[in-house]
Amino acid sequence: MNHHKRLPVPLWLPLIIGIIAISFSAIFVRWSTAPVSVIAMYRLLLTTLLMLPFLLRHREAIACMSVKEWLPLFWSGLALGVHFLLWMGSLRFTTVASSTSILTLEPVFVLIGAIIVFRQRTHPLAVASMLTAMVGAIMIGWGDWSFKGVALLGDLLSLLGTAAIAVHMIMGKSLVSRIPSFVYSFFVFLFAAIVLAGYNVVTGIAFTGYSSSDWGIFLLLAVVPTLFGHYLFNWLLNYLRPETVSMSVLGEPLGASLLAFLLLGESLTWLQAAAGAVLLLGVWMFLRVGEKKPEDALAPAKKPSGLMS
Repeated sequence: MNHHKRLPVPLWLPLIIGIIAISFSAIFVRWSTAPVSVIAMYRLLLTTLLMLPFLLRHREAIACMSVKEWLPLFWSGLALGVHFLLWMGSLRFTTVASSTSILTLEPVFVLIGAIIVFRQRTHPLAVASMLTAMVGAIMIGWGDWSFKGVALLGDLLSLLGTAAIAVHMIMGKSLVSRIPSFVYSFFVFLFAAIVLAGYNVVTGIAFTGYSSSDWGIFLLLAVVPTLFGHYLFNWLLNYLRPETVSMSVLGEPLGASLLAFLLLGESLTWLQAAAGAVLLLGVWMFLRVGEKKPEDALAPAKKPSGLMS
């Protein structure tokens, strides 16, 4: 955990809220008939509108920001916009379980980035825990993976979208150490929405003409997986390493698969249920050791002073 700040609430609380919230993302996208670039654009625009009334309290911090903050802020927003475009697009070609299980590669990408960018050391137990959770997540989507046809295209889009969100997460860790997480989230969402709006203009996709149910889904996406998911994870970057925050995505295949079974009628097997247990075990193991210093992760706990050995 960030050794300069202490998490003000139990770690499990924001993680569970965030995982449940992002698990609804795939369901909402499947329920909408609008183009994915429009869904993503309005999801983010509505999020910024909901956040706008609270931005004034951060006006001094915004006024103090320099090019060193604004430029990486834009690139982080660009990466987030690309992630939404590619990952949401993957749901048009492959199953929820398959698309979300590929997202489990995010912690690997983030860990590699943290090692390169921050020269960060990670204990082997943390890596082993991450791999355990990934095995569980991959098992959830294994039966739905396809190596041909449009399903392969969907899987590739999800993979590229995963790389994009990893870039966003790495850049976010550096930025939230210098600016408030609320300011970071607001402008990242805004820049991502602008990027998606530009994509829609260039490709000739209409901004209007969508049903009332689609607009309802846009709003649900803004409130549930964006504010209670992405914004919450951005806030956690104040206290946790980026790969620890990204580990939360490993709960999404389990949550999304359960919701797809209940709400979309997609299949759920006993193998996927067992895989969910493996996934949760890996996440629990990682959270136990992932935020410790590499040299301390295997060290025995210190006994209270005054006790005889």
